[in-house]
Amino acid sequence: MHPFNELSVPVGKIGIHWFGQNSFALKDPEGTVLLVDPFFPHDRPAERFIYRQPPLDEAELKTDLVLLTHDHGDHTCIESLTRVRVSYPDARFIGPVESIKRMTDAGFPQEVLITATAGSSIQLGTIAVHTVWSKPPEGAPEDGIRPPDVQHLGLVIVLGGVRVYITGDMINTFADHDELVAPVAALKPEIGLLTMHPTEGEFPYFDGAVKLAVGLGLKAAVPAHYACFVKRTYDPCAWAKLLPEDGPEAIIIPYDGSVLYPSGS
Repeated sequence: MHPFNELSVPVGKIGIHWFGQNSFALKDPEGTVLLVDPFFPHDRPAERFIYRQPPLDEAELKTDLVLLTHDHGDHTCIESLTRVRVSYPDARFIGPVESIKRMTDAGFPQEVLITATAGSSIQLGTIAVHTVWSKPPEGAPEDGIRPPDVQHLGLVIVLGGVRVYITGDMINTFADHDELVAPVAALKPEIGLLTMHPTEGEFPYFDGAVKLAVGLGLKAAVPAHYACFVKRTYDPCAWAKLLPEDGPEAIIIPYDGSVLYPSGS
């Protein structure tokens, strides 16, 4: 079984495991495990993937809930989702309409699927999932950003008493738009798992990710969306150096590694 199964999570903390790209697992003190954007394809050509072996055998990680930010192949991976479904038939899946349609077309039963859009609040047991826009449906014409091809959601997840913000694939200028930042701020996240890239331009540059983390008043921030594709990776330490000395704290999770949050006693 995967080591994350054995991670003991004290009351008041959560476990976070990062598999590369935007694939995370979260665990609360009760042992509930959430997977976010699981992307573990078996066909991994060397010219495209940094690592030739997937970081997870889906059958080896007990999974209760799967959350999807949008219907792109590295975020809604039917291959991985199907293996989760086969291994853990009681798992539920939450995602935007296009992701849910893709799973429906693949034969997933409707009773395990939950459609979300920005502004949704879903309570499953002790877990609450709130959704916000990461890319507004109309794009950002004033910034030269066209409407996205599918809905892009951010997530604020409440588990174990901790509020976790997962940005998904944000527009580059997200932090400059109060109408996008305000709904996130209203949910009062304390740690953010942030998509960024220093040069590419689809997502916030490093300074934009810093601006967002500071503007939200996050206590901690985790850089994400790297260490998967050869041509789409970056050095997270270079971003961490840009954070102000008074916070947020930069938490750089090793590839296929786990941390407890908060980390102090």
